[in-house]
Amino acid sequence: MSVVALFPFYALVILSLKPAEAIHFPGSLTPWHLDGGAYSTILGAQDVLRWTLNTGVYSIVSVVMVLLLSSMAGYAFAKKRFPGKEPIFWSFVAMVMVPYHVTLVPTFILIAETNGVDTYWGLILPTLANAQAVFLMRQFIKSLPDELFEAARLDGCSEWRVFVSIVLPLTKPVLATLGIFVFLWHWNDFLWPLVIGQSPDMRTLTTGIASLNQQNVPLNQVLAGSVVALVPIFLAYLVGQRYVQESVAMTGIKG
Repeated sequence: MSVVALFPFYALVILSLKPAEAIHFPGSLTPWHLDGGAYSTILGAQDVLRWTLNTGVYSIVSVVMVLLLSSMAGYAFAKKRFPGKEPIFWSFVAMVMVPYHVTLVPTFILIAETNGVDTYWGLILPTLANAQAVFLMRQFIKSLPDELFEAARLDGCSEWRVFVSIVLPLTKPVLATLGIFVFLWHWNDFLWPLVIGQSPDMRTLTTGIASLNQQNVPLNQVLAGSVVALVPIFLAYLVGQRYVQESVAMTGIKG
């Protein structure tokens, strides 16, 4: 099963290292007669550097803001008391049941009317209200002992100090896990960047690489661009895999 799962990635890398010629199987998948010219062309292209910058801004800013907002909302829904808490929470979580394509047109109209087309904030803002992230953070924070928060308040800690000194350190594993998933979602996102980024300068790697197919760009260069887009995802998982494993382990510890 591992060989079957890894074979597409092997084919992606090998074909990106082949010269720009017709592909024939199985000969094109042999690991010799390799040429790295496609990578030189892709990495030297000004458009690809711009697309990488756009994707980095979109992904990193979204991760930071989603983690901050979802942890704050999760803390409020898990440990605070206010009128209508449960109806508000479940109404927000109900957004998960609404197909993304249903809200795409109204969201675009709203962003367009506020001059957000072809802007970073127009690209990032609609993705910050992440119901799944709020649900996960609420469930994790809800399992934390109430005595920790009561002791902090007795010591005179403000709500912000409680959030920074207690909630964030204790939720570090789930924050890291959620951050990896949010990063993957945004780095691989295609439809919303395609709709909101209408100029070539505002394309992300996914939409930019897709546009190469319409420009008669050789296949090895398109695949080389895909490999370049895949590397940050792989590195992100390598950095955060320890927290992913720790988060999975902690979910089985109760009491």
